[in-house]
Amino acid sequence: MNRDKPELEELLDFAVGLARGAGELTLRHFRQTFTPDRKADGSFVTAADREAERFIRAGIEERFPHDSVLGEEEGARSGASGRRWIIDPIDGTYSFVHGVPLYGVLIALEIEGEVVLGVVNLPALGDLVYAARGHGCFWNDARARVSAVSSLGDGLLLSTDFGTCERYGFGAAARRLEQEAGARRTWGDCYGHVLVATGRAEVMLDPVMNVWDCAPLLPILEEAGGTFTDWRGRRTIHGGNAISTNGLLFDPVLELVGRES
Repeated sequence: MNRDKPELEELLDFAVGLARGAGELTLRHFRQTFTPDRKADGSFVTAADREAERFIRAGIEERFPHDSVLGEEEGARSGASGRRWIIDPIDGTYSFVHGVPLYGVLIALEIEGEVVLGVVNLPALGDLVYAARGHGCFWNDARARVSAVSSLGDGLLLSTDFGTCERYGFGAAARRLEQEAGARRTWGDCYGHVLVATGRAEVMLDPVMNVWDCAPLLPILEEAGGTFTDWRGRRTIHGGNAISTNGLLFDPVLELVGRES
């Protein structure tokens, strides 16, 4: 028996509890009257982002005071345990600000540089997706699996914004994928990747991603039987961009992405 498994289950339960609590905090602000701020890059940040991250960080510091933490809103805190928690308190803040329920609370844990668990809580939808290495992926406590679609022509292709693919140099690749896919939708941010992991879409494109956007998605996609890579096909959370697939479409998708324009 793998002696790490009980500890990993305990850590996953802890992360799920934090994601649930932070999600409840965001719902107190969702579809209420508030004025969001703008970051230096022009993206939104709200009181809900800040409160949710503070809640998660406080829980980690109380339970695991020697762990490192990286959060989107409050940056990095160093630790000596070899573990690092990675937090995005609201992924999809644009959706949140506009009253659209397709946003998520993201939490991941790295141990010695390897992401071992990930949680995505979509509180306004009542959906929770989580995974730990060797334990599988779960969607609201039922086992989650990617789809069995093996032809891109039968598949659903997602992106937060296909126009952004153009701005970041992936326009030609995205157009090739759009032409080959059976259907296209812009159900984006973490929600798009969750749809792939739960078998409701086949490919999700993100031309620009931060570490806190990617970290929980890598174990979730892989434990569901899919792939999570950058646009070069590298299994990483540090690529600055990402593609999720159901695994069966990984090779044809990367072939189209890598083809010369």
